[in-house]
Amino acid sequence: MFKKILIANRGEIACRVAATARRLGIQTVAVYSEADANARHVMSCDEAVAIGPAAAKESYLNGARIIDAALATGAQAIHPGYGFLSENEAFAVACAKAGLVFIGPPASAIRAMGSKSAAKSLMEKAGVPLVPGYHGENQDADFLQKEADKIGYPVLLKASAGGGGKGMRIVESSADFKAALASCQREAINSFGDDRVLLEKYLQRPRHIEIQVFADSFGDCVSLFERDCSVQRRHQKVLEEAPAPGMTAERRQAMSDAAIAAAKAVSYVGAGTVEFIANQDGSFYFMEMNTRLQVEHPVTEMVTGTDLVAWQLQVAFGLPLPKKQHELTLHGHAIEARIYAENPEKGFLPSIGSLQYLRTPQAVHFETGASVRIDSGVREGDAISPFYDPMIAKLIVWGEDREQALSRMAQALAEFQVVGLATNVAFLSRLIQCGPFATADLDTGLIERYHDVLFPPVQPAPQAALALAVATLLHSESSTEPDPWAQTSGWRMNGQWQRGLQFSNDAGVAELSLQYLPEGVALRDGPETLSLQDARFDGAAVALRLNGKAVLGSVVREQEFFHVFHGGQHWPLRWRDPIAHAGEAEVEGGRLTAPMPGKIVALLVAAGAEVVQGTPLLIMEAMKMEHTINAPADGTVAELLYAVGDQVAEGAPLLSFSMTEAA
Repeated sequence: MFKKILIANRGEIACRVAATARRLGIQTVAVYSEADANARHVMSCDEAVAIGPAAAKESYLNGARIIDAALATGAQAIHPGYGFLSENEAFAVACAKAGLVFIGPPASAIRAMGSKSAAKSLMEKAGVPLVPGYHGENQDADFLQKEADKIGYPVLLKASAGGGGKGMRIVESSADFKAALASCQREAINSFGDDRVLLEKYLQRPRHIEIQVFADSFGDCVSLFERDCSVQRRHQKVLEEAPAPGMTAERRQAMSDAAIAAAKAVSYVGAGTVEFIANQDGSFYFMEMNTRLQVEHPVTEMVTGTDLVAWQLQVAFGLPLPKKQHELTLHGHAIEARIYAENPEKGFLPSIGSLQYLRTPQAVHFETGASVRIDSGVREGDAISPFYDPMIAKLIVWGEDREQALSRMAQALAEFQVVGLATNVAFLSRLIQCGPFATADLDTGLIERYHDVLFPPVQPAPQAALALAVATLLHSESSTEPDPWAQTSGWRMNGQWQRGLQFSNDAGVAELSLQYLPEGVALRDGPETLSLQDARFDGAAVALRLNGKAVLGSVVREQEFFHVFHGGQHWPLRWRDPIAHAGEAEVEGGRLTAPMPGKIVALLVAAGAEVVQGTPLLIMEAMKMEHTINAPADGTVAELLYAVGDQVAEGAPLLSFSMTEAA
């Protein structure tokens, strides 16, 4: 077995590879950018080498620097993780020339499957079913539009060299085609350095089902069965599970046979995923093959009892597959939720900041048979930067059946607490409990179709959450000083002190009246008076009695914000401190600002342009995604403050805008 390997990636996959390598007695070398000098994956390895600035192109995508680091540290092999260099043919070739083992498929397989259009031609020859479409070399816009017209709308535009949902657009009509094509090509060239696209018929209510395959250098190839990855937003996976709900033995065998045929057609070696788009009637079509380990591989590990990273290391070393096909069986059901720093209510806009508070459900590594597993590359206090994917963790649960797995996922999400930036935890909780997902009525449009259910209006904080916030405020004001003038208990010689409190969230303001009593406090909420007693604190954990009933939760104070976690929900409540807000000035208006750090990729209007509300003004690229800034009202663009290609900071004014005065 290898004595030392270098891990050419970051985040949770780098931590995962390091842990598996350690278990196998293999030393590991981490690489890191300037932004990741103190990252968790760096601390997880035996050695670490700096490879460049924060930008991925200058560090994690710099194959020459990574190979130099491997040679300098005496590593025998390079594990590329997923993303970055894992599907880069040139990097695999360069590793071989340097005498290093690339822990992945042969360069020839990466080349064959790296272009979606070439891969489809190859699969057609191998007898693997394909979606109707165009995947040729002619990239003329007029020609592509004519091909799309022949296929019939809606059609799906996909970057030929793409993956991860980048460079994909659904086009509903011929009139929309060229604008969508231009946007798709911009994203493709920025993400993959290749703006070629292919066209496919966009299927209505399809499911996304993929087969995990694994092959060794002795010609053996096995299927580790399927994963259902249908629940997506912006073509990126949100929830994954194994096995696929409703999968019959016959259909599983047919899809596995097709996946193995696809792998053998390119003489594949290592871990790979063959992705299919499936109709509700059971028919399925080849989409693409990912020549690497997938983000969602843990659900396969949980239901098959395997360690796919260990398999990768063993096969790359030249050993045969650890198991034959007849030795692989399915047991139970696993679901993975991707915990992201993002704001679902604002179009899943990535959230940048630090993890000021992070508490996760108790988890034990899956090898011990645990029902909850957490794969993460960050710790409390770490920053989610604009340079890389904003994933906080992967939360994976296992159950004897899907119903038990769903129940465990709901409980685990209720225990996942983050303060410091927006997350999708609450959205995921609603998603797994909504009717269509709970009953396995799955397709790739589920989130859009049930938008109103998944994005309900913000509700006022319940009385229990307000009581937890009030108790925490009073606890922070309490003093152990013997001086009576230092006390904040509200004691009065001749009467009782009443105090007004305001806590607000996006649903409005809660006006509370607090009355100090010898046995506790009375909290008046509108016409109702509540007795708050016996508050106890253990770090962020709070327990109290509200009208005699026990209330439990956690409260994290972030200046004037009280983050209350109660009943499986997160209530960010802003306390209006009358002293802190004295003399507050109005915020200057008239300028549209950047919602996050990013780059200007297109200016859609000129200075002086008169626009109506909703008109697209410019396009920013951040976190490998495009975000369109629209006019907030009818008005005039007074001045454009940046040019195409400029980097902008979060909150930076993008343009001056004057609204049209009402007649």
